[in-house]
Parts: sequence; C-alpha cells; structure tokens
Amino acid sequence: MEEDKTATATATVKRVYLIINCLILAIGCCGGPLLMRLYFLRGGKRIWFSSWLQTGGWPITPIPLLVSYTRRRRSGDRTFVLMGPRVFFLAAAIGAAIGLDDYMYAYGLARLPVSTSSLIIATQLAFTAAFAFVLVRQRFTAYSVNAVVLLTLGAVVLGLHSDGDWPEGESNREYLLGFFVTLMAAALYGLIMPLVELMYKRAMQPLTYTLVLEIQLVMCFFATVFCFVGMIVNKDFQEILFLTSAIKNRYSYAIPREAKEYELGETRYYVLVFCSFIVLQCFFLGTIGVIYHSSSLFSGIVITVLLPITELLAVVFYHENFHAEKCISLFLTIWGFISYFYGDIKHYKDTKTNKDDVGNGSIAETQLADQTSIP
Repeated sequence: MEEDKTATATATVKRVYLIINCLILAIGCCGGPLLMRLYFLRGGKRIWFSSWLQTGGWPITPIPLLVSYTRRRRSGDRTFVLMGPRVFFLAAAIGAAIGLDDYMYAYGLARLPVSTSSLIIATQLAFTAAFAFVLVRQRFTAYSVNAVVLLTLGAVVLGLHSDGDWPEGESNREYLLGFFVTLMAAALYGLIMPLVELMYKRAMQPLTYTLVLEIQLVMCFFATVFCFVGMIVNKDFQEILFLTSAIKNRYSYAIPREAKEYELGETRYYVLVFCSFIVLQCFFLGTIGVIYHSSSLFSGIVITVLLPITELLAVVFYHENFHAEKCISLFLTIWGFISYFYGDIKHYKDTKTNKDDVGNGSIAETQLADQTSIP
C-alpha cells in the first residue's frame, strides 16, 4: 500500500511539473512569434540579430542553477557542475543546430505572413513523430496517432486562406525562399527534440532537473554564439570599425541606428528586445522541461496546439482577419489535444490495473501455497 501511495504521489508531482512547463512553453510559443513579427513589421531588418534574440536570454538560466547549488551545498554536496564531458559536447552540438534553426525560423518569419508561417511550422509535429520513432522508439497508440492526424489537418487548414495574406511588395522568389527555409526549420526542429530526449536517455549519469537546466544553458549558449558569429559574418557590426576613423560622424553603431529609425520609437525598440529575451527563453525552458517530464512527441503536440492560439492573438493585436478556416483549425487542434491526453490517462490507468492484477495474483498464489503446504 505504501508503495502504491508513493507511486501515485510521484506521478501527481510529475504531472504538476509537466503542467508548469507547459504553461512556460505556452508563454514562449505564443508570445515569441508575435514579438518577432512585431520587430519585422515596424522596421526591423536584421535577421541574424532576430535569431540571436531567440536564445540570447540564456543568462537567466544560471539563476535557478545557483539556487539549486546552494541547496546541494547545505546538504553536503559541493559539486558545482553536474554535467559530464559527454553530455556537454552533445549539448554543444545540439546548441549549434538550434542556432541554425533559429536563423531559418527568423528568415521565414521575416518573409511570410503569420498564417503561412504557422502552417509550415506546424509540420514539425510530423517530423518529430518520425524522428522520435526512429531515435527513441516512441510508442504509438491509436490515440496518439489520431492526435497527430488531427493536429496536422488543423495546420493544413490554416494555410487554405494564406493566399489572402500575401505580403505586399514581395516577389515570388522571396516568398518561395521563405517558404522552403521555414520548412527546413520545421524539419530541423523536429529532429532536435528527439535528439534532446535521446541525450537524456544516454547521459550515463543520474538525470535530474538541475542537470536538465545545465544542458539548457549549454545549448542556448552555443546557439547564441552561432548566431553571433553569423552577425559578424553578415557584417552587422561593420560600422563599429569606422568609429575610430576621421569620418566617425558619418557612421554609427548598427543596432542603435536601427533603434532610432524604428517606427515605434527608440525606447520601445529596446523594450521589445528585452521582452524578446525573456519570452523566447521561456520557449526553450518549457520545451526542455516538457521533454524531461514527458516526451519529445508530447512537446511537439503542445507546440502545435498553441499555434492556433497564436493566430487568435495575432487577430487581437495585429487586427488580422479571422477566417472560417482558422476556426476549423482551432477546433481540430483542441480535439487532437484532448485525444492525446485521454489516451495518456487511459494508458496510465491500464498500466496501474495490470500492476494491481499482478500483485493480487502473487498474493493469491502465496496464500494458496500456505494452505496446501504440509505441516
């Protein structure tokens, strides 16, 4: 009985943490695209800088890590870093891939309307399901397959009216290039999430949430470095070199100049940058947390579910048209989400029933052996 109570309490705590991470992921998944879109709509043009913002909030992560270290030190454990060299190099490699994905996502968001971008990004669920099956042997049930199908259909419906949202003054080449780059971003992110889950399983050391935060810190740091190098290669800092020359009054720093020319004003430009740091970091923290407490497939499903909500927020804040196709998409995604959760709960109850049956059977066999034993 005590073991059952302990298992039930552990499962409850795990679900609470999962819900918390889902909420953090929701903040980043819904708020991040809106802030990035606002950056480009109001005069922002630096794609590498926008991609850098997606992981530039990594200095936030050491705060909970310091709290965790303080608690470990009080208990007698003075280990400052839990991560081993193997996990570090794996996290660094995945971080570089995240940096590339950030750039492709920012490039597509600068070229495509919200509805089309959401449609393409939603296809990451199919890529996640495929890679999760190959890399981590993700178990599929009728409910999870139904959820994937419904969510994919909902994403497809989102794009049925994308022709009405064609950006003004954009060439066919730019539009198609943005389309394919965003599709590549969805495919790459669909690979990254199962890779993170695989890294968890093959860490060869006890996996705690503190270790997960350390992995998150390393991945975001190397993703930020990757984008920073991209900014240098793209000559985003070229104007800085002219500050020491005789014609310094003719040139200025790249980012401050863009801030002064921003439609919403210089102050709001920096407020937008700061909010992007915080909100986009929530996306990565939430994603890593959901994978840790559940699976990469479930993380992909949550992200896909949140896309129609992003559409609704775009309607509210950017006054976009809310067509019937978007209503149908919202209905399908909610249906798919409920299907996945119902299947997860049913699987948990079936597993618990089987364990109880096995335990009762063992007790019955013991009692029968006692009754038939010869004194």
